Amino acid sequence: MSLSRLVARPMLASIFVIGGANALRNAPALAAKAKPVIDKVVPKAQEAAPQVPIPSDAATLVRINGGVQVAAGLALATGKFPRLSAALLAASLAPTTYAGHRFWEVDDAAERQAQTIHFFKNLSLAGGLLIAAGDTDGKPGVAWRAGRAAKDARREAKHLAATARREAKLATVQAKSQLT
Repeated sequence: MSLSRLVARPMLASIFVIGGANALRNAPALAAKAKPVIDKVVPKAQEAAPQVPIPSDAATLVRINGGVQVAAGLALATGKFPRLSAALLAASLAPTTYAGHRFWEVDDAAERQAQTIHFFKNLSLAGGLLIAAGDTDGKPGVAWRAGRAAKDARREAKHLAATARREAKLATVQAKSQLT
């Protein structure tokens, strides 16, 4: 692992570990702020996926999101499943940002500016997380490996087809020579 990854991953993860722990400690207060969004989104999610048990309690959803942020943040910071943990953090950031920083609904100019900054800070963090989720640490990614496997399979199939034609031709020649 490069030095930049060794330093950058914990730095990126730190805001999620702290924020997730805060969400776990202060779930009722944060749930009150998130409730208007949760009341709109959860029924639609339950309708879209009726087989999935989606809680409708705002405090429970805040705790789940906070737990995901702490666990994935620690995983990213320690380099355990860095791509998966970065993707989970990016996914957890969407509801956090939408529920917590709806600047377009704020009337006070100073509060609107603060919420706008937080909204775009989270958007920037999401961009960094998407980069981290795609970072293969210098190793070939899944897409490259799949393409390579397909190329190898095509080459092997071509080789087998040529061998089969050669063997068939040889068998034909031998059969003709036995007939004469």
